[in-house]
Amino acid sequence: MIYFPIVVQLTFNPTLKLVLLVLFFVGMSLVVLSRFYIYFEQTYALKYKKPFFLNFVMLSKKTTNNQLRVLERDFLFYQRLNEKERLLFQHRVASFINDKEFISRENLELTEDIKTLISATAIMLTFGFRKYKIDLIDKVIVYPKAYYSKTNETYHKGETNPQLKAIVFSWEDFKHGYKIGDDNLNLGVHEFGHAIHLNASNNNDISSLIFNQGFDNLTNYLQHHKIVRQDLIASKYFREYAYTNQYEFFAVLLENFIETPLEFRAQFPKLYNYLKQMLNFNFAGY
Repeated sequence: MIYFPIVVQLTFNPTLKLVLLVLFFVGMSLVVLSRFYIYFEQTYALKYKKPFFLNFVMLSKKTTNNQLRVLERDFLFYQRLNEKERLLFQHRVASFINDKEFISRENLELTEDIKTLISATAIMLTFGFRKYKIDLIDKVIVYPKAYYSKTNETYHKGETNPQLKAIVFSWEDFKHGYKIGDDNLNLGVHEFGHAIHLNASNNNDISSLIFNQGFDNLTNYLQHHKIVRQDLIASKYFREYAYTNQYEFFAVLLENFIETPLEFRAQFPKLYNYLKQMLNFNFAGY
């Protein structure tokens, strides 16, 4: 038996050909434009130390009345924002609360105060970021007070655990961080500082790029200015724990930046400006 190949000639409708051709060129154009935009924004960010645009909100979320009451009553940073910034802050707090799983331990009642104040702390620190939800963490675990860690057999007030994608707080110590607003001791700011630092180290979005470049500039500045390093230690403005490693250094600097910005700027203006650029922090009088 002899097999003859059968050739089937496909014919395309001219209109279909045109549509496919248009779709091809549109797709290619979008790819080229997206690559050009990425290059343009990276160049812009490296030059001006900020994203080309910061906020793009399609559907604005609202905080509940109870959450808004907490912000207006207990969160000084929110009170210092203008009306437009307050609406954005509310949207971001509501989005953060919806995005994270909040878990209580040891029969702690998980109230609106707890969820709102913890979320507001995260949003305050990332208010100058375009990606503000801190993807490194997806759960917030809250204990009533300092908790025992079986890992290192000691009591903890808080921790950031990238492996579990969790940030953990003692609520008693978290609240104490806001009770005295100028002692440069704020557990929430400190632990979210770790989360932001680790998150930026593992990402390449525009805000992470600005943060990482700024931190490199800050550390290079200190490495090449021995007198400044000596002044840092001699001043005792930053607690000694800052000099444990680079992550503790940033977290402690961040506490001082948030709680005593005027003193920080007066004593170490160069470091203050590096932190301000890293966080794109141009609001609430900072």
